[in-house]
Amino acid sequence: MSIIEGSRPKSSLTSRVKQTILQMSPDISIGIISLQGMIHDELVGERLMATLSGFFGALAGLLATLGLYGVMSYTVVRRTNEIGIRMTLGASRGEITGMVIREAAILLAVGLGAGALLALAGARATSSLLFGLKPYDPATLAIAAALLALVALGASYVPARRAMKVNPMVALRYE
Repeated sequence: MSIIEGSRPKSSLTSRVKQTILQMSPDISIGIISLQGMIHDELVGERLMATLSGFFGALAGLLATLGLYGVMSYTVVRRTNEIGIRMTLGASRGEITGMVIREAAILLAVGLGAGALLALAGARATSSLLFGLKPYDPATLAIAAALLALVALGASYVPARRAMKVNPMVALRYE
């Protein structure tokens, strides 16, 4: 493999190089590729891995959202009787919603704590794969935590609204 640099346009340079080589020996096969093309070809595997990682990361986020939604829905259904009693005793809809959101916040705090510890432990193993990022990048961890907090808030909002609309008389007859 030889590298040829020139100030002329690529098409005129390649045609002149081919002519010169074929004049010397017509049996030589010639393949010309630009440096940008070589770099593109070399990075196909890394680009594919980055795309797959992004896809599976998004899938993991979706599964986490659905899991948290399922846990919060189950908690609201399980506590329907308690919610009915609280509303009968004078709890406002806002207090009921706050109770459900608070429970989701506790789950979020435990999950973020465990996730941050695992991310910091795994950062050492993956530091050689990171380009342009530090393994212990606080901004990246903060953005991920904020995104997970938004996901948790969104996943717990529907069950909280459902709890807020519980009819106390129906809830008391629930069991």
